[in-house]
Amino acid sequence: MKIEKINLYNLSMKLRTPFETSFGRIDTRDCLIIEIFSQGLSGYGECTADRDPGYSYETTKTAWHILDEFVFPVVLEKEMSSPESFQALVGFIRGHQMAKAGMEMALWDLYGKMHNRSLRQMLGGVNDTVRVGVSVGLQETSKKLVEVVGGYLDNGYCRIKIKIKPGRDIKDTSAVRQAFPDILLQVDANSAFSLSNVDALLPLDDMNLILIEQPLADDDLWDHHLFQKKMKTPICLDESIHSTRHARQALEMQACRIINIKAGRVGGLSEGLAIHNLCQDNKIPVWCGGMLETGVGRAANLALASLPGFSLPGDISASDRYYERDITHQRFILNSDSTINVPDGAGLGITVDHQALKMVTLAEKTY
Repeated sequence: MKIEKINLYNLSMKLRTPFETSFGRIDTRDCLIIEIFSQGLSGYGECTADRDPGYSYETTKTAWHILDEFVFPVVLEKEMSSPESFQALVGFIRGHQMAKAGMEMALWDLYGKMHNRSLRQMLGGVNDTVRVGVSVGLQETSKKLVEVVGGYLDNGYCRIKIKIKPGRDIKDTSAVRQAFPDILLQVDANSAFSLSNVDALLPLDDMNLILIEQPLADDDLWDHHLFQKKMKTPICLDESIHSTRHARQALEMQACRIINIKAGRVGGLSEGLAIHNLCQDNKIPVWCGGMLETGVGRAANLALASLPGFSLPGDISASDRYYERDITHQRFILNSDSTINVPDGAGLGITVDHQALKMVTLAEKTY
């Protein structure tokens, strides 16, 4: 597999409704799409870095720079035996996992098309459908949050995740739990708390939650270990896990009992697969987090989440959850049992709507 040409697109896509977390509120979602060519075929990848450095230090501008200056020069005209061989080529780049993951995803798509195999098959996925939930951002009031949650339950989602932050934690969660006593419910703090104020979260132990996601700092494992000792509810790590090594360390020090796997955050699908295998060996549940992806990244998430260790519903959601018009011809639809079908076509199993892509492209470059 030798890459002959690359197109890089910087997109800005308007969300159907604003999405607010502990680190900010957005109305539009920025990302990068990578299109690669070889032997008359094309492959697509999505870099999930956003415009602002809220969730991660990576942004669309930093990712563009890393891809432009460092990644693309070492992959163009380079013979690669498989997508996994890409990691060795970019091993000299410290960090910048989302930039690397976007390129690797495109390689998986292209490789699958060359060999007429779906991404699910190549990763070893076993499920044709994936259980999914929905992530609900902060709302103006607890009452409004309950209304929004009720709407998603009416749409058929089996699991609800709500965002929390200091001052918007116990009251909001309690309101949702009282309104819907039997639903699968979890909360996500996006690193909004510190060990000095986590006692405020102890009442969550009485609300029958699946998990509390990333309550403490994104670069922390030890304090999560101390907090998990206080809680009956499982702590789930997201932002703190950037590699299989981080996952192993978190499990060894009992910093969490669940791990959220995002291929973009950990540097690619191959690393996501390795973390899945580690957790499965240690009987630790995993689930697939979301980054408001387009249909390109959503297809990759579904293939990853079809692996057997993904036993909890993911934050993948249907296409119409975020965008009026996506950039893929395929629309991912919520089934009546709160699942979404895993694409079974070659590669990612999607085709890009170039007219839609052009409408939301801010900048592009060809290599």
